[in-house]
Amino acid sequence: MTDDEPRTQDAFEQRRLAQETKNERQVWYFLAYFLFGIHFIAFIMIYAVRHAK
Repeated sequence: MTDDEPRTQDAFEQRRLAQETKNERQVWYFLAYFLFGIHFIAFIMIYAVRHAK
């Protein structure tokens, strides 16, 4: 075992955690956009039904 191995594992762990954080943030953004879009469409449909002749 060399001295470089623990540092390599630490660097790998840091990269993995950074990528996991990025992926989690992307999931939250996707969820936020999705929910916003659903509500936006719902309000448009409510408006259309209320103003239909």
